[in-house]
Amino acid sequence: MSLCVIFTLSKYIYNPSFVHNNLKKIGSELNPNVSVDCVIFGFDLEKLTVLVIDRGEISAENGPRLALPGNLIYDNENLDQAASRVLDELTGLKDIYLEQVGAFGDPFRIHKESDREWLKSIRAQPDARVITVAYFSLVKIEDYQPHPSSFAKNAEWTPVNDITELAFDHFEILQAAKEKLKQKIKIQPIGFNLLPEKFTLSQLHRLYESILDKPLDKRNFRRKIQKLNILSNLKEKQRGVPHKPSSLYEFNEEKYQELTQMGFDNFGF
Repeated sequence: MSLCVIFTLSKYIYNPSFVHNNLKKIGSELNPNVSVDCVIFGFDLEKLTVLVIDRGEISAENGPRLALPGNLIYDNENLDQAASRVLDELTGLKDIYLEQVGAFGDPFRIHKESDREWLKSIRAQPDARVITVAYFSLVKIEDYQPHPSSFAKNAEWTPVNDITELAFDHFEILQAAKEKLKQKIKIQPIGFNLLPEKFTLSQLHRLYESILDKPLDKRNFRRKIQKLNILSNLKEKQRGVPHKPSSLYEFNEEKYQELTQMGFDNFGF
């Protein structure tokens, strides 16, 4: 299950490889002025993470090597198709519902010399002005193993708060996506999309703190979560942990779906 209205898989999911191959067959060209960028959030049970690619050819001294997965669109594909294709081509992640964050069209968004030099090695029109449309999604890290390809030399999950600089205006895009995530978590129970099937209340608590960037009173948090009646106690304990095992929970699917569709008024955080 994915993001929405919280992220459920939609009818628009398609086969990126099929689309990409057929676009090539009919001679489609890359549009030099429009791109898509993808912000894929995960959670490692301690920190909110994001999937970034390493451009490889850029040296640490000349500029940031890390970037969000993104590239130009083809003239005859829509934005949703382009986002899914690009994510697949650069990271190997498929069948993920992507929701738009917004468009970014600052005329100087490609102003770093390191970015301009890198573009010369991969684009026919490296100096063209590019407007990008950003997408984001939430995934369970354990369900998706990145496989970098094309100009992505590596793809890895990196803690969001450890990132201080990215290529182009990708840091700005990342912050915009995180802000949208903060707003969503206040009105919809989106933790299900980031946590494993079975989780502890402490892990859920840490997830909310990680997204909201602030400490939350543990007792108050648990009271509010349990009042929503979206959790089921599995009557199981953690195994193989170096501390006292905690009880395991899962989301109450029926109640979760109800709140996913209807939302709720002010979670109070």
